[in-house]
Amino acid sequence: MIRHAQVINGLQSGFPLTARPFLAAAQPLGLTEEGLIQAIQQLLKEGLLSRFGPLFNAEEMGGGLTLAALSVPDEQFDRVVEQVNAFPEVAHNYARDHRLNCWFVVATEHREEIPLVLERIARQTGYSPFNLPKLAEYRLGFQVRISGDTIDTVPLEALPPPSPGSAMERPPASPDPIDRALVAETQAGLPLVPHPYHEVARRVGITAEATMERLEKMLAWGWIRRLGVVPNHYALGLKGNGMTVWDLPDDQVDEWGMVVGGLDFVSHCYRRPKHLPEWPFNLFAMVHGPDRESVVRKMEIIQARLGTVQQGHALLHSSRILKKSGLRLKMAGD
Repeated sequence: MIRHAQVINGLQSGFPLTARPFLAAAQPLGLTEEGLIQAIQQLLKEGLLSRFGPLFNAEEMGGGLTLAALSVPDEQFDRVVEQVNAFPEVAHNYARDHRLNCWFVVATEHREEIPLVLERIARQTGYSPFNLPKLAEYRLGFQVRISGDTIDTVPLEALPPPSPGSAMERPPASPDPIDRALVAETQAGLPLVPHPYHEVARRVGITAEATMERLEKMLAWGWIRRLGVVPNHYALGLKGNGMTVWDLPDDQVDEWGMVVGGLDFVSHCYRRPKHLPEWPFNLFAMVHGPDRESVVRKMEIIQARLGTVQQGHALLHSSRILKKSGLRLKMAGD
């Protein structure tokens, strides 16, 4: 049984924006303030959490975000991965069992920087990435749920509505200098101290009240997807990680994307461009499970649901995590 499972189950979103958030969050979990801080520290140390803090949405902040893939010969793979991972704009990077074997996410502060970063990666590595930006979103987000010795994914719980007044202002087109400073100070995680927002405020040079107000607005605007613990699903036992990809008629992708995205075991579902003839797939659906066999069974459910509308598909298992830093935007002034 995983220690501190209640912390993982209960704090994947909705971490409080109050002066003493650990105290407020600890009580429903049956912990003390100090006990919750120590539990999160231990989970991070053991690698059961990837990080703790806000998950920023680069696109909603006016930034760029794309999925890219490389086809790299085995003898060059380690060199290329080291070069790709050295780019601060590269967040998640996975090895997958396919001819396109290196899959990574690129996040930038400005949308127009995406092709520039991909060009630099091509020059550095000698291999040109396939650029697969999101064209439509049908599902995003899941929660890890631990029950005894069992672990699986469940749909992301709906967040409570923002407090009155937090979303009254229209979101600006991009972060101002103070917002950028807040992103820079928190994108790696919140301080594990009783007054984390006071510590962030001290580093940024504003008040704790202004810090909490700005973070609340970022949540309301969608700049922050959620605030809480980020489980390392591999370390917790979700060894199966499959990217299912489907070739659908272009005029039916939206209809069937909503169907596939509505399946409760699908964590992410997007429309992305085809790159013919090498890449004929335009619907992506991520599924997870304790092993590869469970992922294959879930893929077969999707296949049955799509029926003859799909003209081809593939399942790309993740064989190795190459980088998982979260979306670390390289903010102006870094």
